[in-house]
Amino acid sequence: MADTITSGNFTFHKTSIEGVIIVDVKSYGDARGYFMETYKQEDFEKGGISATFIQDNQSSSTKGVLRGLHFQIEHPQSKLVRVVEGEVFDVAVDLRPGSPTFGKWEGVVLSAENKRQFFIPRGFAHGFYVMSETATFCYKCDDVYHPGDEGGLAWDDEDIALDWPLVEEADVLLSEKDKVHPSFKELKETF
Repeated sequence: MADTITSGNFTFHKTSIEGVIIVDVKSYGDARGYFMETYKQEDFEKGGISATFIQDNQSSSTKGVLRGLHFQIEHPQSKLVRVVEGEVFDVAVDLRPGSPTFGKWEGVVLSAENKRQFFIPRGFAHGFYVMSETATFCYKCDDVYHPGDEGGLAWDDEDIALDWPLVEEADVLLSEKDKVHPSFKELKETF
């Protein structure tokens, strides 16, 4: 795949990690508002994304919330994520054993304003940090969620060294389970 491919109303940007793609979406607007396609299978396949999405999810979070880093172990999911209200910093960490980018991460700002989407293939930990007062986060998945199959990676792992755009680390709001995820070193032993 070339570094950038345009098909229909979408421009697909290859990242430094194989399979992780940033998608810019063309929007048509006037004084009344705007219209845009958010997904079209034919165009996405031309852009290098051939996942068959079977479930859509949506969450709402307040400023400072950090969700992640999550993955499914036996039932991994590809995800196409976007923000319809607010702004987040979204990240994907490569957990594919044997991958030349194993342990590397890619991040992107997603917002209602930039209308950008982020494709994360199977085999990645995923998470996001809310930068605006509130954010509504939407995503498509190519497999259903299996509650007993969830894994996690510490959001602040020193080896991964994610560059979160935090205002103050003390202001990060985490769920109880996200506070206790293992380190990358501990996870590597299980892969």
